[in-house]
Amino acid sequence: MYKVSYDLHIHSCLSPCGDEDMTPGNIVGMAAIKELNVIALTDHNSSRNCSPFLKHAECFGIIAIPGMELCTREEVHVLCLFEELQGALEFDSFVYEKLYKVRNKEEIFGRQLLINDRDEVSGKEEYLLVNAADIGFDEVYELVKTYDGIMIPAHIDKSSNSLLSNLGFIPPDSRFTCAEAVCREAVSTSGICSVGAAVFSKEEEALADLRRNNPYLQNCRIINNSDAHYLEHIHEPVHFLQIEEMNRKEILKALVKP
Repeated sequence: MYKVSYDLHIHSCLSPCGDEDMTPGNIVGMAAIKELNVIALTDHNSSRNCSPFLKHAECFGIIAIPGMELCTREEVHVLCLFEELQGALEFDSFVYEKLYKVRNKEEIFGRQLLINDRDEVSGKEEYLLVNAADIGFDEVYELVKTYDGIMIPAHIDKSSNSLLSNLGFIPPDSRFTCAEAVCREAVSTSGICSVGAAVFSKEEEALADLRRNNPYLQNCRIINNSDAHYLEHIHEPVHFLQIEEMNRKEILKALVKP
């Protein structure tokens, strides 16, 4: 078994809210400095910067997962992670056709930069990527699976663009077995509080409350990512997964195993 540190929710400069220093090469370089083992690129409704991301990661010996942060019809954000680049790019094409097309206003939202293998700007996306796509939340599980991917509802405890904030509940016919939580109640992973004889971190306490208030999550793996839009926000190696082999397939399998 291998214990690997991860950050599976990172935006590049293709996301309009992402800093322009968030090129694939810079992201991988920062992850290497922080000694992360596994990272995922999850731009809003796009996977088109994933190819250079994977190439840079290979040079650094980091496992990189091609992904996307999908915005559903209900404006629920969902992380979609894929075993192979081809699956991610095919899913990207499908989502792009479903995206509600509104031209990006760079002076308001920021530029949406496409990056080549040399970590240079090669173009821009003209349509605003933070818009919703005409894909319902209840469609995502099977849809992503057809592209050899997994779905992870993003920042479910956030007050906007989350499953709980936008729908108000977890649909009882949901099939996901992994969810991402921000746990904003957690001041830090080192803060502690006492409950009886046990001592829990603030993060653990917040997660316990989240599970208690949402019984569906009792059988789900809950992960924590940075949702980084700036290089300095990429996580330190504080969250870990246990995997049997060092490859993307095993990582995805570990994530969806409760």
